[in-house]
Amino acid sequence: MTIASGRMVRRNLDTPDETRPFQGDKGRLELVNLDAGSVGRATFRPGWRWSEHVKPIAQTPSCEAAHQGYVISGRMRIRMDDGAEEEFGPGDVMVVPPGHDAWILGDEACVVLDWAGMTEYAKPR
Repeated sequence: MTIASGRMVRRNLDTPDETRPFQGDKGRLELVNLDAGSVGRATFRPGWRWSEHVKPIAQTPSCEAAHQGYVISGRMRIRMDDGAEEEFGPGDVMVVPPGHDAWILGDEACVVLDWAGMTEYAKPR
């Protein structure tokens, strides 16, 4: 459902418009759709890796989504196709261009709010 503009909107990610599970029971994406775009809350369980748990869904060599998000909990490492790497943790705001792999560090789930790259993320083709 898309929300009409010109009025105040309140949505809750605990009652998303759509939920997309990752392969291997390694997490999920909860999505709310707004006129300005989608907002997603992704929960990545320990052991999650994009190339293992989303690549089979996306069917692309690397993640082609451009992300802008905020890390609520856990730690994630991201490697760009050119080899550049960065680690993100609680309180970090992240901007990640297309063309990357990512994986969870440690034994805590990583929860990320993303307001840019989730419309097509982990969406079966």
